[in-house]
Amino acid sequence: MVGAQTGNQRDWITLDAPAAAVADVIAAAGCPEGIARLLVTRGFVTSDSVAAFFSPSLSDLHSPMLMLGMPQAVERIRRAIAASEPILIYGDYDVDGTTATVLLKTAIERCAPKETPAIVRYHVPHRIREGYGMQTGVLADAAAAGVRLVISVDTGIRAFAAAAEAKTLGLDLIVTDHHLPDDAAGVPDALSVINPAQPGCPYPFKSLCGAAVAFKLAHALLDAACDDNAARRLLETRLIPSFLKLVAIATIADSVPLEGENRVLAMLGLRELANPVQPGLRALMEVAEIPTDRAPTAMEVGFRIGPRINAAGRMDVASDVVELFLTRDQDRARELAAKLNRLNDERKATEAQALEAIDARLAEMEGTHGGFPALCLVMDDAEWHRGVIGILASRIVDRTGRPALVLTHEDGHAHGSGRSIDGYHLLDALTTAHTSQAEALFTRFGGHAHAVGFSLPTSRIALLRECMEAHSAEMLAGELLSPPLECDVELRLSEVTTGFHGWLERCGPFGIGNPEPLFLTRGVTLAAFPRVIKERHVCLEISDGSNRISAMGWARRGLNWAERASAMSLGPGSRLDIVYRLRFKTNSYFTGLELEMVEIRHSQA
Repeated sequence: MVGAQTGNQRDWITLDAPAAAVADVIAAAGCPEGIARLLVTRGFVTSDSVAAFFSPSLSDLHSPMLMLGMPQAVERIRRAIAASEPILIYGDYDVDGTTATVLLKTAIERCAPKETPAIVRYHVPHRIREGYGMQTGVLADAAAAGVRLVISVDTGIRAFAAAAEAKTLGLDLIVTDHHLPDDAAGVPDALSVINPAQPGCPYPFKSLCGAAVAFKLAHALLDAACDDNAARRLLETRLIPSFLKLVAIATIADSVPLEGENRVLAMLGLRELANPVQPGLRALMEVAEIPTDRAPTAMEVGFRIGPRINAAGRMDVASDVVELFLTRDQDRARELAAKLNRLNDERKATEAQALEAIDARLAEMEGTHGGFPALCLVMDDAEWHRGVIGILASRIVDRTGRPALVLTHEDGHAHGSGRSIDGYHLLDALTTAHTSQAEALFTRFGGHAHAVGFSLPTSRIALLRECMEAHSAEMLAGELLSPPLECDVELRLSEVTTGFHGWLERCGPFGIGNPEPLFLTRGVTLAAFPRVIKERHVCLEISDGSNRISAMGWARRGLNWAERASAMSLGPGSRLDIVYRLRFKTNSYFTGLELEMVEIRHSQA
């Protein structure tokens, strides 16, 4: 990293890209220098890696048979299909779990001969009544109904009691999951455990979401069912691309790193979403106001499709999502999509009400202590809806830059969700808290580095707060809480063109692991007085003498752009350095490029 300088609030750092490597990427791809610098800083320096980055294909996906436990799972499911055994898919109530349920059910049914259809049932738990994870009572009911094979999706890696119960009931259990296993306890005693994160699994990519793991099992089953080259061509050209639509939605919505195989799955799936044939998917995109004649962006999936799917599990019953993606009835699809849209509106209202209380608490903390009293914030309230506590934790992280746990409770028991920041492994923190006590802290917990879920007696919330304060004080260094602003590429304003933006779009989808780039441009001149919008936002017209472009500052907690512009005494002729994201706007008022400001300062140039 080079070019550290002190800005208004923190240091700005420009990532270093060796000139020789940049030249090689330009030669290989024919891209602008700024795009080449971006690729080099993200590790794409060979012609093969650059070609694969810009043009991913199905051949870039790893064979599902590389996963530990896959051969045994495929053999057992094929045997169940041949014998017409009832199969139960045990899902989860979020985007990842519901789409995984749809993918695997569809694949199993497709593998069965028409004259003897597969008998595939599914269970998606109710968030409030059942909570996260496999419940033994559901397994007992399934066994009583004649089920002999249970397959979990997006859950099960810590379901030791459920695995033991399944064995007692005479059920074969196949666990497919992506969450991290318990290092001390290992994995459940099941017929097969499919999880690239488990010890001993040779699968080369470890960060798949739950739906992608279920897709790998579906792929292996469909491949095993191909009895000639024509069937295999159909699988590769139609079936797998169709499955990737839901895999992409889950991959983006579940916030797994959009790098490696995840980026391939997301890119190929987004491309297929330009043709949403299935009635439920089309209806969902319509209520989310996403055009169905082009591929949606990752942002549209993450902020319009994902929340509507999640709203079912947060506010009502997630089985509606499974029905939505399975139905062939257009009227029923529209009805279900409209319901998800209404539930999402309810979710937003519930979230907004809780955020008012959270903002008041955060302001009180800052006012009382001159800053936040803990490095990891733990907040609880019996009035908060369990369906939105994960979102609330994310909002606290966004507002404070600190990891956060949010809990709600009733009848003596608390349920919580947590989100973290880069560099602080939240599941490790919970594991330490759990094992450091003479009596186990949690009744259940799980997740990964950035997100966790857990439950515990209400009486132990104070102890949880103490444990998290102690752990974060030891593990969180100051730089993690106040990191420098990393600028991916420094550009001249003349380089910011529609052609450059076209190349930038090819570098997506953006998310964790492949973050949306931040660009730095120095020494631009303000061409007019700032235009204040709704008292808090601001629009700047900037120029370098040859190129003129609008730069928008959208206010957020702790940053009022109108006040910032006034405090800096900005006016015509002011020279600025600016860090921004690049946007292409298309609306009735304006079509073209626009900068979305992240930070500005008076130019030293």
